[in-house]
Amino acid sequence: MSLSFELIGLFLALVWLTTLTVLFFKSSSHYNNLTRGLTNKTLKSVLENLLNETDANKKDIDNLRKVFDKLEKEGLLHIQKVGLLRFNPFKDTGGDQSFILTLVDGNNSGVIISNLYSRSGARWYAKKVKHGKGVEHELSEEETKALKQVA
Repeated sequence: MSLSFELIGLFLALVWLTTLTVLFFKSSSHYNNLTRGLTNKTLKSVLENLLNETDANKKDIDNLRKVFDKLEKEGLLHIQKVGLLRFNPFKDTGGDQSFILTLVDGNNSGVIISNLYSRSGARWYAKKVKHGKGVEHELSEEETKALKQVA
Protein backbone atom coordinates (compact mmCIF):
# COMPACT_ATOMS: atom_id res chain seq x y z
CA MET A 1 0.00 0.00 0.00
CA SER A 2 2.78 2.42 0.84
CA LEU A 3 4.41 1.57 -2.48
CA SER A 4 1.30 2.74 -4.37
CA PHE A 5 1.35 6.05 -2.44
CA GLU A 6 4.99 6.44 -3.33
CA LEU A 7 4.27 5.76 -7.01
CA ILE A 8 1.35 8.22 -7.01
CA GLY A 9 3.55 10.84 -5.33
CA LEU A 10 6.33 10.19 -7.83
CA PHE A 11 3.86 10.44 -10.73
CA LEU A 12 2.46 13.74 -9.38
CA ALA A 13 5.98 15.10 -8.91
CA LEU A 14 6.85 14.20 -12.53
CA VAL A 15 3.64 15.87 -13.81
CA TRP A 16 4.41 18.96 -11.73
CA LEU A 17 8.02 19.03 -12.93
CA THR A 18 6.89 18.67 -16.56
CA THR A 19 4.37 21.50 -16.15
CA LEU A 20 6.99 23.79 -14.61
CA THR A 21 9.45 22.93 -17.39
CA VAL A 22 6.91 23.79 -20.10
CA LEU A 23 6.03 27.09 -18.37
CA PHE A 24 9.73 27.91 -17.97
CA PHE A 25 10.42 27.34 -21.67
CA LYS A 26 7.39 29.44 -22.69
CA SER A 27 8.57 32.29 -20.46
CA SER A 28 12.11 31.95 -21.70
CA SER A 29 11.03 31.98 -25.35
CA HIS A 30 8.82 35.03 -24.74
CA TYR A 31 11.73 36.83 -23.06
CA ASN A 32 13.99 35.90 -25.97
CA ASN A 33 11.41 37.25 -28.44
CA LEU A 34 11.27 40.56 -26.54
CA THR A 35 15.03 40.97 -26.58
CA ARG A 36 15.64 39.49 -30.06
CA GLY A 37 18.23 41.45 -32.02
CA LEU A 38 19.40 43.37 -28.97
CA THR A 39 22.83 42.86 -27.50
CA ASN A 40 23.50 43.13 -23.78
CA LYS A 41 19.91 44.21 -23.07
CA THR A 42 17.91 43.09 -20.12
CA LEU A 43 14.16 42.91 -19.94
CA LYS A 44 14.20 45.86 -17.54
CA SER A 45 16.03 48.08 -20.03
CA VAL A 46 13.71 47.00 -22.86
CA LEU A 47 10.62 47.82 -20.78
CA GLU A 48 12.07 51.17 -19.68
CA ASN A 49 12.78 51.96 -23.31
CA LEU A 50 9.19 51.12 -24.24
CA LEU A 51 7.87 53.35 -21.45
CA ASN A 52 10.07 56.24 -22.59
CA GLU A 53 8.85 55.82 -26.16
CA THR A 54 5.24 55.75 -24.92
CA ASP A 55 5.75 59.02 -23.05
CA ALA A 56 7.33 60.60 -26.14
CA ASN A 57 4.40 59.38 -28.26
CA LYS A 58 1.91 60.92 -25.80
CA LYS A 59 3.70 64.27 -26.04
CA ASP A 60 3.70 64.06 -29.84
CA ILE A 61 -0.02 63.27 -29.86
CA ASP A 62 -0.72 66.24 -27.58
CA ASN A 63 1.28 68.52 -29.89
CA LEU A 64 -0.58 67.17 -32.93
CA ARG A 65 -3.91 67.72 -31.16
CA LYS A 66 -2.99 71.37 -30.50
CA VAL A 67 -1.98 71.91 -34.12
CA PHE A 68 -5.19 70.24 -35.32
CA ASP A 69 -7.36 72.40 -33.06
CA LYS A 70 -5.61 75.53 -34.34
CA LEU A 71 -6.08 74.48 -37.97
CA GLU A 72 -9.71 73.64 -37.34
CA LYS A 73 -10.37 77.09 -35.85
CA GLU A 74 -8.54 78.81 -38.70
CA GLY A 75 -10.38 76.67 -41.24
CA LEU A 76 -13.69 78.14 -40.12
CA LEU A 77 -12.50 81.52 -41.38
CA HIS A 78 -12.00 80.39 -45.00
CA ILE A 79 -14.75 80.27 -47.60
CA GLN A 80 -16.36 76.89 -47.12
CA LYS A 81 -19.82 77.30 -48.53
CA VAL A 82 -20.55 78.46 -52.06
CA GLY A 83 -24.10 78.65 -53.32
CA LEU A 84 -25.80 79.86 -56.46
CA LEU A 85 -29.50 80.60 -56.64
CA ARG A 86 -31.16 81.63 -59.90
CA PHE A 87 -34.47 83.45 -59.71
CA ASN A 88 -36.83 85.77 -61.55
CA PRO A 89 -37.27 89.12 -59.76
CA PHE A 90 -40.05 90.15 -62.14
CA LYS A 91 -42.99 87.78 -61.87
CA ASP A 92 -44.71 88.90 -65.06
CA THR A 93 -41.82 88.82 -67.56
CA GLY A 94 -38.55 87.06 -68.31
CA GLY A 95 -36.99 83.93 -66.91
CA ASP A 96 -34.52 83.03 -64.21
CA GLN A 97 -31.80 85.31 -65.54
CA SER A 98 -30.99 86.88 -62.17
CA PHE A 99 -28.87 85.08 -59.60
CA ILE A 100 -27.39 85.28 -56.13
CA LEU A 101 -23.88 84.00 -55.39
CA THR A 102 -23.21 83.19 -51.75
CA LEU A 103 -19.60 82.96 -50.47
CA VAL A 104 -19.45 82.34 -46.72
CA ASP A 105 -17.17 80.68 -44.19
CA GLY A 106 -17.98 78.13 -41.49
CA ASN A 107 -19.58 80.85 -39.35
CA ASN A 108 -21.88 81.97 -42.21
CA SER A 109 -19.88 85.18 -42.56
CA GLY A 110 -18.73 86.48 -45.92
CA VAL A 111 -20.38 88.11 -48.91
CA ILE A 112 -23.52 87.74 -51.00
CA ILE A 113 -23.36 88.97 -54.58
CA SER A 114 -26.67 89.60 -56.32
CA ASN A 115 -27.28 90.17 -60.03
CA LEU A 116 -30.64 91.55 -61.12
CA TYR A 117 -31.13 91.14 -64.83
CA SER A 118 -33.66 93.19 -66.76
CA ARG A 119 -34.12 94.17 -70.41
CA SER A 120 -32.48 97.49 -69.81
CA GLY A 121 -29.37 95.96 -68.23
CA ALA A 122 -27.97 94.08 -65.27
CA ARG A 123 -27.32 95.46 -61.82
CA TRP A 124 -24.88 94.04 -59.33
CA TYR A 125 -25.09 94.28 -55.56
CA ALA A 126 -22.78 92.99 -52.86
CA LYS A 127 -23.64 92.68 -49.20
CA LYS A 128 -21.49 91.76 -46.24
CA VAL A 129 -22.83 88.93 -44.13
CA LYS A 130 -21.88 88.14 -40.54
CA HIS A 131 -23.27 85.08 -38.77
CA GLY A 132 -26.05 84.76 -41.36
CA LYS A 133 -27.25 88.37 -41.11
CA GLY A 134 -26.65 91.39 -43.32
CA VAL A 135 -24.10 93.78 -41.78
CA GLU A 136 -24.87 97.12 -43.43
CA HIS A 137 -27.98 96.18 -45.39
CA GLU A 138 -30.87 93.82 -44.74
CA LEU A 139 -30.90 90.65 -46.82
CA SER A 140 -33.69 90.21 -49.33
CA GLU A 141 -35.96 87.18 -49.27
CA GLU A 142 -34.02 85.55 -52.10
CA GLU A 143 -30.66 86.28 -50.45
CA THR A 144 -31.87 84.75 -47.20
CA LYS A 145 -33.06 81.70 -49.13
CA ALA A 146 -29.68 81.41 -50.91
CA LEU A 147 -27.87 81.64 -47.59
CA LYS A 148 -30.05 78.93 -46.05
CA GLN A 149 -29.27 76.64 -49.00
CA VAL A 150 -25.56 76.61 -48.16
CA ALA A 151 -25.94 76.59 -44.36
